[in-house]
Amino acid sequence: MKVHTNKLGYFGEGSVEVAAPAGPGEGPTRRCTLSKDGLVTQPFEGIDTVYDIVAYAARTHGSRKALGWRDVVNVIEEEKEVTKVIDGQAVKEKKKWKFFELSDYKYLSFIEVKEAVSEIARALIHLGVTSDDVINVYSQTSVNWQLMAHACASISTTIATAYDTLGEEGLTHSLNEPNCAGLFTNAELLPTLLKVLANTPTVKYVIFDGEPGKDIVDKLHAVRETIQVFSLDKLRETGRALPKDSVAARLPKPDSTALIMYTSGSTGAPKGVCITHRNLIASVGAVYVLLGHHLTYEDSYLAYLPLAHVLEFIVEMCMLFAGMPSGYGRVKTLTDASVRNCKGDIGAFRPSIMVGVPAVWETIRKGILTKVNSGGTIKKSMFNGAMAAKKNNIPVLAALADSVVLSGVRAATGGRLRIALSGGAAISRETQEFLTTALVTVLQGYGMTESCGMCAILPPELMRYGSVGLPVPSIEIKFLDVPDAGYLSTNNPPQGEVCIRGPSVVKGYFKRPDLNSDETIFTKDGWMRTGDIGQWNSDGTLSLIDRLKNLIKLASGEYIALERLESIYKACNLVGNICVHATQEAKQPMAVIIPHEAHLRQFLEVKGINSSQPLDTLCHDLKVKEIVLKECNAVGKKNGFKPMELLQAVILTAEEWTPENGLVTAAQKIQRAKIAKLFRDEIEQVYKNQ
Repeated sequence: MKVHTNKLGYFGEGSVEVAAPAGPGEGPTRRCTLSKDGLVTQPFEGIDTVYDIVAYAARTHGSRKALGWRDVVNVIEEEKEVTKVIDGQAVKEKKKWKFFELSDYKYLSFIEVKEAVSEIARALIHLGVTSDDVINVYSQTSVNWQLMAHACASISTTIATAYDTLGEEGLTHSLNEPNCAGLFTNAELLPTLLKVLANTPTVKYVIFDGEPGKDIVDKLHAVRETIQVFSLDKLRETGRALPKDSVAARLPKPDSTALIMYTSGSTGAPKGVCITHRNLIASVGAVYVLLGHHLTYEDSYLAYLPLAHVLEFIVEMCMLFAGMPSGYGRVKTLTDASVRNCKGDIGAFRPSIMVGVPAVWETIRKGILTKVNSGGTIKKSMFNGAMAAKKNNIPVLAALADSVVLSGVRAATGGRLRIALSGGAAISRETQEFLTTALVTVLQGYGMTESCGMCAILPPELMRYGSVGLPVPSIEIKFLDVPDAGYLSTNNPPQGEVCIRGPSVVKGYFKRPDLNSDETIFTKDGWMRTGDIGQWNSDGTLSLIDRLKNLIKLASGEYIALERLESIYKACNLVGNICVHATQEAKQPMAVIIPHEAHLRQFLEVKGINSSQPLDTLCHDLKVKEIVLKECNAVGKKNGFKPMELLQAVILTAEEWTPENGLVTAAQKIQRAKIAKLFRDEIEQVYKNQ
């Protein structure tokens, strides 16, 4: 794709000091050079609320393609025989797999988005939804998610978000805590809703898309007399016939709460973060100032991450503002492997810009390697040679490698990908470097729900490894010393706990005065303490080097950072997912690992070990454990780990960690305490043997 948008020299010295330390034990305040004279509060004059963005997009981008989706044409079931180990015996059983056949992409234009939003808004007012009500959006990422959210935003009705993977307990919490008057969901989620509806007394309106069975709708009605159930199509039809001026009287103010966004909660019950229109607009403004020149009419964005995660929500709002088409995909149908008689979403939509969490990028990297390794020795040598030529930028050879060998890798993602952003957690250097060489420049970002998803972003012009980029122009950053662990703002380079302040940082949590008055989270002078340990680099960018709560003091008295270790061990090809564990009595950490099955089998074959046994059997094989441990520690040593950071043992498991079984959050962050509890006996055994 021949779009070159880099502006060299645009970022000057990256970030600058704008205020001296306010007291002992802290560093100076820094901002992005682009906002050194004042933090960004909006993209430009007149854009003050989320509704203004929808109106601006319709006015400016008109009939261009805005939001695209695919219909499910057919669901194809295939039966396969799998082997499971039950009580030490290999048992064969038949398992059904579902594959989807999808239509081509269909689109709404920017004008049609505004019209659809207005229709839903008018119907909601007609139903009696007020500006004091909260509507929950419990749905998979889709065009309709956005239409519903923007309709509520345009009439000052707050939305609460719920991940579509939430179980009954989480859904009940996100409906009851804000006393939701209603919710929008998908037909396939109605059975889960039915189970909790009797325990969510404030819910009156149920709005859904898709095709539910008639009996489920009758059952929903039967829970309470006051419950009204509508399809989204019916709601839009109702709204179409109503006067447009009803919306004008209900437009939001900048300080109206737009979202109560529930964090995915890796510890305790999910917290509702109160995000105002002002917070969101400041974030869109910051992205526009920092990266606006990279967002062109030639680009397109693939949307598939959960919209209940603030990163996806804010990115999609930026695309709407920039006039770029967003095509919706699903994690289940992203690649060709999970569809039949059509291309996967990446191949069909051919995005130029993509955002993902590290788990997604790891999957893509390991998918490329699996394909390369199964293609025979010649193909493998060609690929490795091409990667080396490009990585070392050998003249002529690098260009040849790019066009002859690596273009095939890029074709699998549609061939147009030019910018990718990784957020949500730390990505390993290996994975970032591999994908940047083989596929697309992968940039890192850093944010949290409390900062509207954005604290720092690495622009393509400043591409480097190990950095999360420049402070976004709507946020300023300072460090607090962490003397115990030796992280001081006076170190060279300066280090400390990252504190953030600015118009895109929220004021607090919903119904949590205990947290909102807690000085270890929100300080009296407006700073928010993130709990992340940062370091300023010589080019003005920020790196994250640790997390306060994941610092474990070992028996030697030295600290290790579990999250950092995980992000690097994850780069080992034999690792599918990993949870590093340590206690204060331990000399070294250990890890619970889900092996990457295809890579493990390929590796064992090369070593002459029987690799055809069921994965569960391999996971209990001492020889296999030794191999995985050795390979992980080889990656650790390559990354300069100290002896106390190397793993003393590994526990292998064939069981996937999913939001459904509670071992990862909806945003794919591991639930450390739950994993430790599940494998308690094996962990204790490791420490007994040490």
